[in-house]
Amino acid sequence: MALTGSARTRIINPRLGIYFGIFTSFIVALTMVLTILEQLGADDSTLGLLMLLGPLALYTAIGVAGFTREPIDYFAAGRRVPAFYTGLGLAVSAFGATGFMALTGAIFFSGFDALCIAIGIVGGFVMIAVLVAPFLRKVGAFTLPSFFARRFDSRLVRLVSAAVIAVPLVLILAAEIRAGAFAASFLSGANVEIMAVALVLVLIGMLIAGGVRSLTWSSTGAAIAALLTLLVPVAIVAVFLTNMPVPQLSHGPVLRALGRSESALEMSRSTVDLLTFALAGEGLHPVTKRFAMPNGSVGALAFPIVVMTTMAGIAAAPWLLPRLIATPSVFETRKAVGWATVLTGVIIITLASIAVFMREYLFDIVTAAGPAQIPGWLQDLAGSDLAQIDAGAGAFEVSNFSFIRDGVILGLPLAGGMPGVMLHVVLAGLVGAAVAGAGASIVALGNVIAEDVVDGLSPTAAPDTVRISTGRVTLALVAALGGAFAILAPTDPLRLFIWALVLSASSIFPVLVLAIWWKRANAYGALAGLVTGFSVAALAMLACEAQWIPLDSALAGVFGLPAALAATLIVASITPVPGRDALELVSDMRIPGGETVYDKEMRLQRQRMRQEG
Repeated sequence: MALTGSARTRIINPRLGIYFGIFTSFIVALTMVLTILEQLGADDSTLGLLMLLGPLALYTAIGVAGFTREPIDYFAAGRRVPAFYTGLGLAVSAFGATGFMALTGAIFFSGFDALCIAIGIVGGFVMIAVLVAPFLRKVGAFTLPSFFARRFDSRLVRLVSAAVIAVPLVLILAAEIRAGAFAASFLSGANVEIMAVALVLVLIGMLIAGGVRSLTWSSTGAAIAALLTLLVPVAIVAVFLTNMPVPQLSHGPVLRALGRSESALEMSRSTVDLLTFALAGEGLHPVTKRFAMPNGSVGALAFPIVVMTTMAGIAAAPWLLPRLIATPSVFETRKAVGWATVLTGVIIITLASIAVFMREYLFDIVTAAGPAQIPGWLQDLAGSDLAQIDAGAGAFEVSNFSFIRDGVILGLPLAGGMPGVMLHVVLAGLVGAAVAGAGASIVALGNVIAEDVVDGLSPTAAPDTVRISTGRVTLALVAALGGAFAILAPTDPLRLFIWALVLSASSIFPVLVLAIWWKRANAYGALAGLVTGFSVAALAMLACEAQWIPLDSALAGVFGLPAALAATLIVASITPVPGRDALELVSDMRIPGGETVYDKEMRLQRQRMRQEG
């Protein structure tokens, strides 16, 4: 098998565009058929169930079709994934259903203040492109702990980093399962716990056959479905409100009109303390803050802290970085991160457009002349427990309406007067985003346990069949663990997402960047940085949640990241310099071309085994 071949036709399947064009046509056709059935009087619950099961069955079929017995396919998709598909998977997995739902709601309630997380995600991909991606791809290790083990020539670093990395992966997995189950429960009518179990079973069936290979192609389909269902409804609403089907460019006039309405209603201009972080959580919330006014819910100092923490967390995200090794070359990896950055920007602006349009529909009710009337779309939201209406005497005020944060994105098709099937389409897209995000975490954590814990404890490499079998078993166990955590310890998915970013930024980011850019970094410094950053951040988060420190736990990275950086620098400086192999590896991985370090080592190892045999 050619691992790094130079002929592009041998690396990239030229029919990928056709395959995913057929997939997209299936999603569009399913939507049209269900719309016709709705007009013919089909039961709404039946339509929702079909919209849930159809895409999930297709994702599973794609994953099963990725079955493989080759380690390079199971752990790295054969290193044949084109840049665009890698970038698409990275962008949607970075948000997942949690980002789509929670960030839309947070922007709706807090306006520009909520963009601290969104800006950090975009900045994180920029940092990946500049500081991490080319060098990680040149080494080609299947997991981050494997990279650390190769860079520092230490099995202990491998095991400790695996333990540290497991925590944010479990947090992201639980967040995505909860968010996906929330959306799936509306489509199926079943409760969230049952849908969480069903989603875990689907993920196991989808991923166990081919690991990263199955993840790559099934999550590409899920990402396409998620983007379609995100972009199409808001484009239709944009035509209604602005006469332009490009909401990312046309929601500006609507935003200016909102500012005038907020002034007319004399909404509060008060600001919060410098270190306040008070984005909307789960439950009902009223709209109390002006959209374009800064520092109404996130303080002037908390905003840059969250931006920087999110940037570092995304740049070291253990559920995203392993996807970079699946590209054919370092050049393709750079392109993939570029695509991820562009698509991330489009997603963020689209989420902001949805929030602006939903505010416009709400303010139309409040500022309407004449007797107060509750529109049908708002009654539907209230009937689904996604909104609450306090119908007082006289004209409505903004304070009369409260909304569930994660339900704001679901209100747009209803407010726009679209067929009921369009709401099902949005929910199915959210389930697809959850599949992409949860799948990335499951495969990453399963591979870490299989490669770095089980196989890492052995002095010799296990046979290929044993490695893949171990990977499949650990993948199933990880998925079950994530589902159990999501059900038994229910927590706000956005909070879990933020905690995962804080821990990744505090423990992994400093060691990862110094491992690439500082030749003096050694195993002692890496151990000190990983343990110190994780411990300080975790303790700070616990202290914040217990109110021992008067800060929100989202700001805990301000303690953990500097502590990890200082510990790595100090300990590495006072301990022996790295060995010759480590220094040669650093020099080799900084050369953008040539054979991947890991593949070269495996090739030489196979040659020695053949000679000895």
